Amino acid sequence: MACTEGDAKICDNKTGQHCGYTYEYWKDNGSGCLVNTNEGFSVDWSNINNLLGRKGIRPGTKDLVVTYDADYQPNGNSYLTIYGWTKNPLVEYYIVDSWGNWRPPGGEGKMGTVNSDGGTYDIYRTQRVNQPSIEGNKTFYQFWSVRTQKRTSGTITVANHFDAWQKAGMSMGSLYEVSMTVEGYQSSGKANVKFSME
Repeated sequence: MACTEGDAKICDNKTGQHCGYTYEYWKDNGSGCLVNTNEGFSVDWSNINNLLGRKGIRPGTKDLVVTYDADYQPNGNSYLTIYGWTKNPLVEYYIVDSWGNWRPPGGEGKMGTVNSDGGTYDIYRTQRVNQPSIEGNKTFYQFWSVRTQKRTSGTITVANHFDAWQKAGMSMGSLYEVSMTVEGYQSSGKANVKFSME
């Protein structure tokens, strides 16, 4: 069913509901805005240190399949990704389909590969020490699936990645969210993302 809510522009850190999804906009400094649209969201940013624009389902399930089409124009470091957190254990996770001028997470912590949705993803585990999280500053693992070839449209079968991480000994906790996300880091850029998640 088509969403008939009007566009909603968010330029301050905020979490809310739009078109049946939960959105969150967060940045530390610099300028940027998130616009919730009836097909997804757009985000533009300039001279930010770190920014996340995301929209998805909370808590979500591993069985979600995301179909998306993005006009993605990063200038610098950025990710176009399915993103979220788990609790107990606290884990920050990424399923990255495209990025800016740097491919995350930089090659450390490689745990294997997984084939999904017509491509191959490299699996990594990295650790963040005393960094911001959904539970305040904590030490936690980041789990990554990073596509070997960039793309900006397609389907992402979330369970394929969660299952591959589990097989690699990377245990997740209870889901906090499954979100379509654009992250920018020490960069500028813009993106318009249309997506569905079911």
